[in-house]
This record gives sequence, C-alpha cells and structure tokens, in this order.
Amino acid sequence: MLYRLFLSLLLVLLGLRIFSYFSNVPNFPEGTHIRINNRVTSEPLIFENSQYFKLYGLKIYLPKYPQISYGDEIIVEGIISKDKLTDAKLVKIATSDNVLIRLREKLLSFYKKNLPIDHSALVAGVVLGSKQNIRPEFWERLKITGTVHVVVASGMNVSIVAKFLISALVIFLPRRKAIPLALLGIWTYSIMSGFDAPIIRASIMGSITFVAQELGKLYYAGRALIFSAIIMIFFKPEWLIDLGFLLSFVATTSILLLNDSIYNFFKKVPDILRSDLSSSLSAQIGVAPILFASFGQFNILSPLYNLAVLWTIPIITLIGMISAIVSLMYVPAAQILLFLVYPFTSWFITITTFLQ
Repeated sequence: MLYRLFLSLLLVLLGLRIFSYFSNVPNFPEGTHIRINNRVTSEPLIFENSQYFKLYGLKIYLPKYPQISYGDEIIVEGIISKDKLTDAKLVKIATSDNVLIRLREKLLSFYKKNLPIDHSALVAGVVLGSKQNIRPEFWERLKITGTVHVVVASGMNVSIVAKFLISALVIFLPRRKAIPLALLGIWTYSIMSGFDAPIIRASIMGSITFVAQELGKLYYAGRALIFSAIIMIFFKPEWLIDLGFLLSFVATTSILLLNDSIYNFFKKVPDILRSDLSSSLSAQIGVAPILFASFGQFNILSPLYNLAVLWTIPIITLIGMISAIVSLMYVPAAQILLFLVYPFTSWFITITTFLQ
C-alpha cells in the first residue's frame, strides 16, 4: 500500500514536470534564424563528409572538420526547418577542460594508434561509446546486421563494468566498503562513455542494485526500471521523445518479460549460446516495431548476427579497459595487452562484413 502511494505521488510529480517542461519549450516558426550556444553531451556521428549530432532536439549536420567531440562547448547557427537546423554553421568551438573528458580523449588516442582503424573503432565504441572513428561503410554494416547497439557503449557495457568492479574490489575490501567505490566507478565510466540514455538507465539500475544489497533489501529489476525511467524523465523530460531512450527501455522491458520463456523454448540449443540467443531475441522483438517505424527497415536475421558476436563483447570490453588503465602507467605493456583483443575484433568484423 505504501509503495503504491509513493509511486502514485512520483507519477503525479512526473506528470507536472513533463507538462511544465513542454509548456515552456520555445516554439520557433519555420525559417527562424537562431544561434545555439551549448555543450555537446553526446558524441557526434561522423560521415564521409559531415558530422551529425542533436542539440535541443534539432538535428544538426556540419562539415566533417573541425571535428566536434563529446564535451565540447560550441556555438552554431542556422535556420529552423521542422526538426532540423539547416544551413548550419559552426561559429565557435571550445574543447572541454573536464578531467574525465580529457582522459577519455587520451584513451581513444591510445586505441587509434595501436590497432587498425575498424578494430580501434570497435574497441573505442564498445569500451567508451565513441563513434568518432567508425568509418561510414562499417557503420552501415552494423546497421544492416542490427549490431550497432553493441558497438556504442550501452547498458550491457555498464553491467560488465559493474560486475568487474565489484568482483575486483571485494578481493581487497569488505563488501560494504567496496559498494560505494563500485558506484563511483560506474558513474565515472558513465561520464566518460558519453552519458547517453542507455548508459544512464543502466547506471541508475546498477546503483539501485548496489544500494539494495547495502541495505539488505530484495532487488526487483522491473521496479528498478520504472524508477530509472521516472528519474531520467524528471531531470530531462525531452528524453521522452529520444529514440535511444525508447529503444533502451523497450529492449530492457522485453528482456524482463520474454527472456525466460524464450530461453525455455530453445531447450535444444547449447547452454553456452542459449542465454545470448534468448536475450537478443527478446530485445529484438520489442524494438523491431520502433526500428521499422523510425528507419523503415528491420533485419529479421538480426538475432542471429547478435548471437554470433555478443560473446565477444565482454572480452573486448575487459581487454580494452585493462589495457587503457595500464597505458596510463606503462604504454609498452598496455600495447601487448591490447593486441590480445585482435582475434575477437577480427571475428566481430568478419561476421558483420561477410554474413549480410
């Protein structure tokens, strides 16, 4: 009873927050010339001759150079045309002086210098959510095969990081002391990975998990998902119409609702594959209508592509993270560690290149 009352109060406050936000959003008429001064909170997508990102819900395309990075403060001007800023012109760019953002750039440079382009782009995307060096051809292959979600840091990556941190910390510390450090690590990783909706959703759910453990309470994933959505929309109501937000929550909801049934259905599939197959298929069932409505296409073989490559992601993530940390202390040792990722990135690239 108390839980329902609390949830009802939260929903009322959320409704008021959403109403207040959208009632006060500036409504610029078509053809209005505007100038935007803001910080880029999500890494731009790089195409052959341009770069794309969104500010205030507006799609913005700029020339490829000078290249804009996550965390940069920019001034851009152009003309409003529906949900786009046409004739966009970059007026000013200021590189972020945030310590974590600068560290991120240093680690991305390490990957780029020591691996071939598609391999370094894959590691940088999986570990730090970077899209900077993904070639347009590679990006298209990822979209066609439905594997793009694992190449940019996602909720799964946050789960891997959380498990790695808590497993490593409890070796040296009591669990009660390890949990706060793990929470700090999760949110540090979130900031470095681009702070996109899927990352934040997973970070909030991970935080709720650790707090529940600390307090000795039972953890319910569905309840944590609801609270994550409420918290995120309350602080940033525009996420209600953000595709990444919708895909992340719908995919997670589908996994919670369908995963067990699908897992039991594929009884003859080896256990080593069955978990990835059931989770991938569950997520794809949920997001398929959204992907089709948004892009006009959906690859029915996407769950199979995901099944073929998902097993490599934890390995790529851990090798990429550990080698990056070591690179801050001794680069030659980090290079040797990073080379261990090559067989796994090669497998991923081969699957997405030749099995289309």
